[in-house]
Amino acid sequence: MAETKPMTLTLAKPRGFCAGVDRAVLIVEEALKKFGAPVYVRHEIVHNKRVVDGLRDKGAVFVDELDAVPDDRPVIFSAHGVPKAVPQAADSRGLNWLDATCPLVSKVHIETERHFENNRHILLIGHAGHPEVVGTMGQVPEGAITLIETISDAETVSPPDGALAYATQTTLSVSDTADIVAALKARFPDIAEPHKDDICYATTNRQEAVQNLAGEADCVLVIGASNSSNSQRLVEVARQAGCPRAELIAGAEDIDWAQLGEAEHIGLTAGASAPEEIIQEVIDAFAARFALSVREMDGREEHVNFKLPRQLRSA
Repeated sequence: MAETKPMTLTLAKPRGFCAGVDRAVLIVEEALKKFGAPVYVRHEIVHNKRVVDGLRDKGAVFVDELDAVPDDRPVIFSAHGVPKAVPQAADSRGLNWLDATCPLVSKVHIETERHFENNRHILLIGHAGHPEVVGTMGQVPEGAITLIETISDAETVSPPDGALAYATQTTLSVSDTADIVAALKARFPDIAEPHKDDICYATTNRQEAVQNLAGEADCVLVIGASNSSNSQRLVEVARQAGCPRAELIAGAEDIDWAQLGEAEHIGLTAGASAPEEIIQEVIDAFAARFALSVREMDGREEHVNFKLPRQLRSA
C-alpha cells in the first residue's frame, strides 16, 4: 500500500527565505502598521504567490506602475530593485516611497554607477526582462550596458572601444556564470570585475546545498515560483549534478505522486522567496502518503540580517 511504503525525505540546508526577502516582506508589514492600509507595492515584492497573496490580504495593493498609486498613499519598491527613473518619478509627484531593494542588489547598482562614472562600458550577465536586470540597466543611461545571457554572447559581443567592466544578476547559476566570466576574461583580459562576487550568498549557498542533495536523492523537488530566477537555477543545478528528476513545484498541490514511481529518497529544497509554511505543507503531504523519515542535511548556517529603511526603524 502506498501509505505504508517507506520514504526518506531529505531537506536541503539552507533553503527558503533569505535575508533580502525577509527584509522586503517585513517592510510591507511594518509599513501597513505605520501608515495603515492600503499600502501600494510596485510589482511583486518577491516572486512568490503565497507571500504576495498574504500581504494583499493584510492590505497591500500590488500595481504595475506608479500611475496607479494615489498621491496620498505610500508606495514600496520590490526587492529586485528599480531603475533610477522610478524613484525620480515618485519624487516628482511627492510620493512617500520606501525602497525594499535587497542590499546585495543595491551593491550591484552602486558598482554599475561607479563603472559608468569611470568611463567603463558594462557587460551585465543576466536574463533579459528579469526585474533585477531591468533595474540594474536603469541605473545608467541607455547604451551604457550590454546584456550577456550566454557563453555565445560572451564570445561574440562587440562592445564599444575603451575600458570594460562586468557585473552579474545576483540569482544566477554559479557554475554557468563562471563559464561566461571566463569567456569574457579570455577575450578582454583587462575587464574590471566586482570587488566581491555579485551572485549573492543565499543563491550560492542554496545551489551548493542542492548540488550535494542531488548526489543522494532519487528525485529533487524545488519549491518556488516559475518566475523566480533563483528557484529555476536550483532545478538546473540539481539536474547538472546528476539528478535528472528535478522539478519545480509551487507547493504540495503540484506534486505528481504517480510520477514519483519507485523513488524511495526525495530531496526537498526551496528558493529564496519560498516561505517555510509551504515547505512544511509538502512534508505533511508526504507524511500522509508514506511511512516517512525526515532528515535535514548538514549545511551552511546563515546569520545575515539587513536593516529596515529609516522611515520604519522606529516601527
